[in-house]
Amino acid sequence: MTTSIEGRIAEELGVRERQVKAAVELLDGGSTVPFIARYRKEATEMLDDAQLRTLEERLRYLRELEDRRASILESVREQGKLDAELETRIRAADTKARLEDIYLPFKPKRRTKAQIAREAGLEPLAEGLLADPGVEPAAAAAAFVDADKGVTDPAAALEGARAILTERFAEDADLIGELRERMWGRGRLAAKVREGKEEAGAKFADYFDFAEPFTALPSHRVLAMLRGEKEDVLDLTLEPEEPEESGVTPAGPSSYETIVASRFGIANRGRPGDKWLADTVRWAWRTKIQVHLGIDLRLRLRQAAEDEAVRVFAANLRDLLLAAPAGTRATLGLDPGFRTGVKVAVVDATGKVVATDVIHPHVPANRWDESIAKLARLAAEHRVELVAIGNGTASRETDKLAADLIARHPELTLTKVMVSEAGASVYSASAFASQELPDLDVSLRGAVSIARRLQDPLAELVKIDPKSIGVGQYQHDLSEVKLSRSLDAVVEDCVNGVGVDVNTASAPLLARVSGISGGLAENIVAHRDANGPFRSRKALKDVARLGPKAYEQCAGFLRIRGGDDPLDASSVHPEAYPVVRAMGRKAGGEVAALIGNTGVLRSLRPEDFVTEAFGLPTVSDILRELEKPGRDPRPAFRTATFKEGVEKIGDLAAGMVLEGVVTNVAAFGAFVDIGVHQDGLVHVSAMSKTFVKDPRDVVKPGDIVRVKVMDVDIPRKRISLTLRLDDETGADRPAGGAPRQRQDRQDRQDLYLQHL
Repeated sequence: MTTSIEGRIAEELGVRERQVKAAVELLDGGSTVPFIARYRKEATEMLDDAQLRTLEERLRYLRELEDRRASILESVREQGKLDAELETRIRAADTKARLEDIYLPFKPKRRTKAQIAREAGLEPLAEGLLADPGVEPAAAAAAFVDADKGVTDPAAALEGARAILTERFAEDADLIGELRERMWGRGRLAAKVREGKEEAGAKFADYFDFAEPFTALPSHRVLAMLRGEKEDVLDLTLEPEEPEESGVTPAGPSSYETIVASRFGIANRGRPGDKWLADTVRWAWRTKIQVHLGIDLRLRLRQAAEDEAVRVFAANLRDLLLAAPAGTRATLGLDPGFRTGVKVAVVDATGKVVATDVIHPHVPANRWDESIAKLARLAAEHRVELVAIGNGTASRETDKLAADLIARHPELTLTKVMVSEAGASVYSASAFASQELPDLDVSLRGAVSIARRLQDPLAELVKIDPKSIGVGQYQHDLSEVKLSRSLDAVVEDCVNGVGVDVNTASAPLLARVSGISGGLAENIVAHRDANGPFRSRKALKDVARLGPKAYEQCAGFLRIRGGDDPLDASSVHPEAYPVVRAMGRKAGGEVAALIGNTGVLRSLRPEDFVTEAFGLPTVSDILRELEKPGRDPRPAFRTATFKEGVEKIGDLAAGMVLEGVVTNVAAFGAFVDIGVHQDGLVHVSAMSKTFVKDPRDVVKPGDIVRVKVMDVDIPRKRISLTLRLDDETGADRPAGGAPRQRQDRQDRQDLYLQHL
């Protein structure tokens, strides 16, 4: 009996089928993953958001597989070729690749040489030679010569017979599946530089003469080679097997040809037809099967590399979105620049723009004192607490300006923070920025974004296409659909995990809340602008087109602070308010007296409030939430301090220990901003004294770390760092240079830095 889609997913996830069925029913009914994970724990028996995301992805894949299966069955049935055995094989296919292998002989295609040969009546010749190698091929072929059918001589007849057998060998699903897995396990990807491209493609130098087994290739290396091929620098070859250690290619048929021959009972026993059949096998392997497998495995390599790159990008994006917010504090944003000046924007505690300016402290204007005076006046006038400095061009010079401002005006009690400005220019030129800040010049909008992303990274970064935030590897080489789907899921999970203040949130932020579309988000903002702040969650029902389903999905994730009902500021869903009121009655007081009252809350037994609608998991969640209502799951805000006097790469020296901020984590290591305009790389091998499989197990974007400078290559702007502060640097090592292993690692780092 064929396993159902739900049964297969349950087996893959290691959960019960009824859990999967419940989740699928909720998803099909329009529920989102965040809603199911948070408010339908009883239905799914505690499936978490990670399991639900995997379930959602597998459900999509398996349904696509079933749709394709139905289409193939219909196609073969219309051809009159669907028998019971074939139908069983099609229904048993458990992957898209296997399904396509089985369908290949029946797939409508342009007239092939084999089809032309069949039309010329040569199939009996091919069948006869395969069945009886004792027959002399040329003699047998003579009987099929027919000039009217285009078979002019025995050689032409044998050529047609060979085409028929080649197609049969290449369309044997079981054989192709076996050979594909063999080639995946034994083959390798090889790269060579194209003639005359050495200088133009210098950044791909590590791959000018390179080969590595398919199964050992990390994703970033695959994507690097594919990019090198795309830029016409590298020629890539998929080799079926690694060469013999002796370097001498063995004579005779390859192991793949031997498998094909064995499959069809072909062997060299000295019979007249044996050589012709062996040559046919060799021809089929080299011209058809190997080419087909090469296409398949190239796609497999790319897909595996893309999957890993998307995983890394998504993980980094999650860390960035959930970075510590500075909170509701008036902030002065500085978007650094030399000739065009430093753009200045002051936003109040709510993120509203209250002042803008442009100062010119750097070359060529050098109005340093005037710039400090302007900043001091703005800071005093608007009670600024934080100075956010974009980390692009002129950032260290502007950081020095902020330090001088703080030193000259201690009474302002300012704190300066370097902020990633990745994507700020994308936001500045976006349609939403034009709508949000219509009276501001594009150049000033970047300063506003920099200030706001310090106050609340999540609320500001949701306004930018995730692909433009710059925390991935090779994102421009990845599948647009796959990347967008993954990143959108991350943003949705982060936004709903933190919760959203419905009275201050922008439309882009609201649009990421469970159940709220872009149009509905605009309606919420319009209703808020026309009628004032929402006083209760119930009032959301008055918003145009916000129906019962949307309300069910979004209400628990929207916060109303200082409203009519204190529960509206928590993550308790309105549908569960009766449970909280029952708790209040049990405790002998009002609901308001319960909130934050740890002693009373912990005296209540969750089991006493379980109902048919709300089980123990939900009741336990409610009690935890009431202890700290509306709590923010993000970490506390803190800042890194860049070392004074170290402002450019030339100021670095091997052995320096510096503080920095992790800006990006890739499969091979982490990039750290140490305040010199060029991120340094901590290779995965320099992260810990023990083996590190995934760099994210050690650091994540936004982390503040202490690193040691190992090597500095000023001409190529490459900085090698280590988290192991007792590592020996280049200056510490004895004469004779770096060990080969370390040098190999640096060579790889050089390439990765260029490609990121």
